[in-house]
Amino acid sequence: MESKESSGNMSDTAVEMSEKKKDAASYSADSIQVLEGLEAVRKRPAMYIGDIGVKGLHHLVYEVVDNSIDEALAGHCDTINVTILPDNSIRVKDNGRGIPVDMHAKEGRSALEVVMTVLHAGGKFDKDSYKVSGGLHGVGVSCVNALSDMLLAEVHRNGKVYQQEYSEGKPKYAVKEVGTTEDRGTIVTFHPDASIFQVSEYNFDTLAARLRELSFLNKGIRLTLVDERHTNDDGSFVNETFYSELGLVEFVKYLDGTRQSLIEEVIYMEGEKQGIPVEIAMVYNDSYSENLHSYVNNINTHEGGTHLAGFRMGLTRTLKKYADASGATQKLKFEIAGDDFREGLTAVISVKVQEPQFEGQTKTKLGNNEVSGAVNMAVAEMLENYLEEHPRDAKQIVEKVILAATARHAAKKAREMVQRKGAFTGGGLPGKLADCQSKDASASELFMVEGDSAGGTAKQGRNREFQAILPLRGKILNVEKAMQHKILDNEEIRNIYTALGVHIGTEEDSKELNMTKLRYHKIVIMCDADVDGSHIQTLIMTFFFRHMQPLIEQGYLYIATPPLYLVKKGKEQVYCWNEAERDATMERMRANNKDASIGVQRYKGLGEMNAEQLWETTMDPSRRTLRQVTIENGAEADRIFSMLMGDEVPPRREFIEKNAVYAKLDV
Repeated sequence: MESKESSGNMSDTAVEMSEKKKDAASYSADSIQVLEGLEAVRKRPAMYIGDIGVKGLHHLVYEVVDNSIDEALAGHCDTINVTILPDNSIRVKDNGRGIPVDMHAKEGRSALEVVMTVLHAGGKFDKDSYKVSGGLHGVGVSCVNALSDMLLAEVHRNGKVYQQEYSEGKPKYAVKEVGTTEDRGTIVTFHPDASIFQVSEYNFDTLAARLRELSFLNKGIRLTLVDERHTNDDGSFVNETFYSELGLVEFVKYLDGTRQSLIEEVIYMEGEKQGIPVEIAMVYNDSYSENLHSYVNNINTHEGGTHLAGFRMGLTRTLKKYADASGATQKLKFEIAGDDFREGLTAVISVKVQEPQFEGQTKTKLGNNEVSGAVNMAVAEMLENYLEEHPRDAKQIVEKVILAATARHAAKKAREMVQRKGAFTGGGLPGKLADCQSKDASASELFMVEGDSAGGTAKQGRNREFQAILPLRGKILNVEKAMQHKILDNEEIRNIYTALGVHIGTEEDSKELNMTKLRYHKIVIMCDADVDGSHIQTLIMTFFFRHMQPLIEQGYLYIATPPLYLVKKGKEQVYCWNEAERDATMERMRANNKDASIGVQRYKGLGEMNAEQLWETTMDPSRRTLRQVTIENGAEADRIFSMLMGDEVPPRREFIEKNAVYAKLDV
């Protein structure tokens, strides 16, 4: 990340410089097209923003920022400021052209009001206004308005300041002129409606991760995040600025900062292929994982799609051609598979598509067939040039590929052993697994429990009809630092595969997870509430993130939340999940009877609870609290897992020191 001042110029792959003046002149009320109304948003908010929890709350900010990014993609904006206000309102300010305020011909009202109050209304539907755009294709800002109890839109345009205020998506007054200005741009301030959202507090780090990502994907744009709820030691508000001069090159370096690189520099290309702007950056490291992150118009396509398929084809074909020509593969007695070329690879693929077609379960899989060929061509050209100009790096890459292929053959034997033990036949389940009676995967739950003792208690306390228990012995293997065949040779990991009924794909596609015989749709990690328990929980989550990510993406992975305390006074017993609950309970008990003694039991392990207590606090669906594991930002999750579970100590120490304020000594 660079701190140099922005020049204000985007790459010409996004928009031709000669068209910028024309765009500025033609961006008016007539550019705003209306497709449908806004009535359903407040009734079914999750359909439009994903959910009404933490994820949906933060998504509101992304939608407003996406409008500003669209202005940047069109070459009219280079600065975006996001501020978290003291009451958890959000203010987003840009220096774009400003939303048009003149009368909309078809609607008979200000274009600003149309944009803010009508679903699918926006300049991005008019190809003369925006070449490409991100967000939810015009849904965004009107949805934010509908789900806010207050939204103020302020436009600086044509030397004047205009504003309009809304509540629950309805304008309080007509757009009015309130002053003059030499600036230009749009300022949107909104407060999420507490009657809709389950949470109301914004997380600085969550917003920072997305803004950082956007700065890498859109080089030359300065994004700032200011938190007016908290101050630094010098009295200034907590803030962070994101600016990238080199774009994806810096993105890859950031993601790979905790890994040991195999080559001297990042392999990079940017250009237009078959009319599609393509930008790619990649680097090889000494890890055993493949980390590919793909984007379409700044949208993270974590399900992949045609652009990712094109990248893989181009990479495999070009590297194989080079390896064969160099004679490095002559002595091999087996074919090198596509996975072998991607082991230890970190890459970011970003394409800009005028009319993206999304598919897949979460609508984040690109379906445009024409993109595959464009990316394939770009990768081939980029790699051929790099390998020719950097023979030492080329040798390192080929040696890494051959090592990966050799290890894959060893892993094949381990995989076949796992599959023989039940993944295909349905038999041979782990001896320690106490299975449930139900054969309906959608109704069945698997609790992965730390230790045999707690596992025994869980077996006694469970509902045998739909709850299965798999005790895990100690800390499972740290998969971040292990080769594939070592992972599959680990007994605890083999038990997880066979208990779940999943297996890894064919030899040609060896890392794909086959979930056709998945036996449980709710997989719960249940560990002690202490340091060791947290470490085991992290090891298990690392394994799922690296090797069973589809289970997380489909919402099947959860974390149990056993209580930390049992507060007793006489016959009254109250379970508490944190110190605040404990203190409040004790205060209430004292108020009722100051003379009665109060006892507090601190649960350090699941084994300290009997079967009945474990059931009623942690396993009973009517009373328990489960935390669902989701992936909000795949690139950031990749970086954090690599940092926390990898070999590099300094980044991990820095992370711990930064977050030490949240840590508590467990005595």
